[in-house]
Amino acid sequence: MFSIRKLGAVGRTYRHLNRYHRILRVLFKYGFNDLIDRLHIDQYLESGLQMINRKPRQQVSRLSRPERLRLVFEELGPTFIKLGQLLSTRPDLIPADFLGELAKLQDDIPPFSLEEVRDILREELGRYPEEIFLYFDIEPLAAASIGQVHRAVLESGAEVVVKVQRPGIENVIAVDLEILAHIAELMEKHLEEAQGHQPMAIVHEFARSLSREIDFSIELANIQRFTRQFEDNPTIHVPFVYPELSTDRVLVMEYILGIKSSRIEILREQGYDLALIAERGANLMMEQIFVHGFFHADPHPGNVFVLPDNVVCFIDFGQMGRLSMRDREDFTDLVLDLVTGNEERIVDGVLKVTVQLGEIDRENLTRDLAGMMDLYLYRPLAELEAAKILQDLLDLVSRHKLSFKPSLYQMMKALSTVEGLGLMLNPRLELIRLAQPFMRKIRLGRLQPDRLATELSLTGLSYLQLLRNLPGELDTILTRLRSGQLSLSLEQRDVRSLNKVLDRAASRLACAVVLAALIVGSALLILSDIPPHWRNIPVIGLIGLLVAALIGFFLLLSIIRHGRR
Repeated sequence: MFSIRKLGAVGRTYRHLNRYHRILRVLFKYGFNDLIDRLHIDQYLESGLQMINRKPRQQVSRLSRPERLRLVFEELGPTFIKLGQLLSTRPDLIPADFLGELAKLQDDIPPFSLEEVRDILREELGRYPEEIFLYFDIEPLAAASIGQVHRAVLESGAEVVVKVQRPGIENVIAVDLEILAHIAELMEKHLEEAQGHQPMAIVHEFARSLSREIDFSIELANIQRFTRQFEDNPTIHVPFVYPELSTDRVLVMEYILGIKSSRIEILREQGYDLALIAERGANLMMEQIFVHGFFHADPHPGNVFVLPDNVVCFIDFGQMGRLSMRDREDFTDLVLDLVTGNEERIVDGVLKVTVQLGEIDRENLTRDLAGMMDLYLYRPLAELEAAKILQDLLDLVSRHKLSFKPSLYQMMKALSTVEGLGLMLNPRLELIRLAQPFMRKIRLGRLQPDRLATELSLTGLSYLQLLRNLPGELDTILTRLRSGQLSLSLEQRDVRSLNKVLDRAASRLACAVVLAALIVGSALLILSDIPPHWRNIPVIGLIGLLVAALIGFFLLLSIIRHGRR
């Protein structure tokens, strides 16, 4: 991962200072003088801004501010293009008119030379391309900010593509990230409207994302995991990879000879079933998200191909999203409560999947969510668009100073992109209907005996771990008391009352120990599948869990009863 160091006065190297001046010149060029003045950047640069031309181009005045920002990112190159693409998925950070403009950013820049490609292959694989491949196309298929792709043929006759990292890109990104970190720090210090959004945290998140995307060995691992997820599914094809010819700067994989999913007329002319392709693509994305929690985070039409027999093929696995089981469950609850009108649970559901950026007015949040449910609750399922619902939800939480977790933003963007592609293929596609079976399966999965047994055993083990650590923690506290590092103030009022409290606490602690032991033991019996059975569940383990439930119930009842006194 890139290490973001504090820039301070930005005078550590000529390269940093020169690049910083270049960024400022471009900002001035497109009329962002006001932003630079508000950040007080000239106070932090060792050489001031006097030598930089502050006049914007004449034609800039005809452009909107979002258009000018897009041009800034395009002119500043790879790091800023990637940053713009990230921001285009974050409606909680920037206004809606900026979102659409930044989404137009194209990661398409001139290719680097064949000699540089040959040198990289020689450094990484120990041989030049003509020594490795039967054929190597000197003209790249595509060139982007991170790398470029060449077609080749292995000695076995297999057609492949060779993805090569752009020379020096790591150094370029490292310098840009340090400058971005400095600008983010100034934003937190001088821009009141930016403080709640934690610009520094966004830069660090961006750095993590770029670190993963620029390392081709991670993309290789992504493809291998994706292949395992769908190895028995005939509706999808995952490109074959060649680990022996791949490194962190080179990736060799199968060449996909298919039709881009956006080529609707060609697909129709060649007899493909567009409705079936749309449904398969949507179901495959649902399975990635809700079943595996590992999904393609950039499934735009250029990254989705169609092969014979209506088989779907994803390419470019540099950007992948990950969702924990808890996140999947919480998001499922939120969406199902939203479309079924469960007002009692919807507010808690929103708060579970978001981070609070300020004080929350729960009453207003409840009212706005109820209004949103009224928009969708009584409409036919065929009229509901997931992208529209998700966008309304994003706007709503942003107004209430809430922010979804980054992984959930990735997921919502992927769902919206797949729905848009699906509607291009089949205008009657109902993504909400297709998603419901996956969501119901997640809810039912919580009630499976093995899931319950696993969670109970983990809970019991946590209690045992707590009890095991208790003597050591008490010893630490007493040691600090003796050394004077910790002071304890006691006020004696009613010794008898204190004795009763201690007796009660000791009794409850003993019950908790017994309860934990019962839970762990019963869970182990269930997992060991020891007969006799009742409905495929070991009876002894089931009885143990029932007894544990009774003890837990009476213990809870006792706590509630005494807590009222």
